[in-house]
Parts: sequence; C-alpha cells; structure tokens
Amino acid sequence: MTSSDTELIMRTVAITGTRNTGHRTLDEYARIFADYLGPFADSHFYIGGAKGIDSLTLLWLAGNTAAELTVVVPGRVDQQPAEARQAIVRTQDRIRDIVELKAAELKSHAFHERNRYMVDRSRLVIGFPHGDEPQSGTWQTLNYAAGLGLPRLIVPV
Repeated sequence: MTSSDTELIMRTVAITGTRNTGHRTLDEYARIFADYLGPFADSHFYIGGAKGIDSLTLLWLAGNTAAELTVVVPGRVDQQPAEARQAIVRTQDRIRDIVELKAAELKSHAFHERNRYMVDRSRLVIGFPHGDEPQSGTWQTLNYAAGLGLPRLIVPV
C-alpha cells in the first residue's frame, strides 16, 4: 500500500469556522473540540490558516490527537494575522503540509478559493459558525460542501 492509497481510504475533514471566538473561554472550546473533533482523531484535517476557529482547532488537534494536519492559506503564511502565524509556528512539527495558494490579493475571492480547495479534498466538513449570517465564509463553505453532496457537521459556537 502506498501513501496515496492510504490517503484514499483515510478520512479527510475540512474545518471552517468563525474568526470571532472571544465569546467563549479556551476551556469551553477544548470541550467542544473534544466532543466534535475527537471522534475523528485518526483523520487528515484541512484547516485554514486564519485566526479564530482555524488557529484554535489547529492547536487543539496538534496537542490532543495524532491526526494529520494540512494548513491552507489564501496567500502566504507571512500574510496571515499574528495569532494564526503563532499557531502555525507552535505546531509546525505536527503539520504535514502547508499549502500557500499565493493569491495576488487577499480579498473575499481568495478566501473562498481557499475554502473550496479544502472542501474539494475532503469527505466531511465540520463547521463552527457564530450566528446564522448566510454571507459569512463559514456558511458559504458549508453551503458549498452541501452542493457537492458532502456530509456536514455544524457545531454553533
């Protein structure tokens, strides 16, 4: 069995979620992640390299599971917010791949492209939305996955 064969049978999960996470404590997020990410601890996760849920899930997965981790950024890592760059540095020994999509401009289109990249390589999408804003990137990503017929686990935070 080759590594590409393993990739085909391994569960792949894309994470999407709000950047606004200050309304909960880190302990609350840890419990949420244990409940909803823990059952997928043997999966390969695609995580956006942004602040908020992206950074929190990256740190939790790296510290609490043996999951394979791929971080995807719309431009380059050095263009990400400080919180996100710090999470990537802290977990670099656990990150399998960092994908820099090298978008010319970091505008909405680039973030949507990043989200589609992750979903297109996944068999499940776990979303952590804050509120029901249909225009949020989290909901757009979840709706994109729905359009592809992918299962979605939605965990409101």
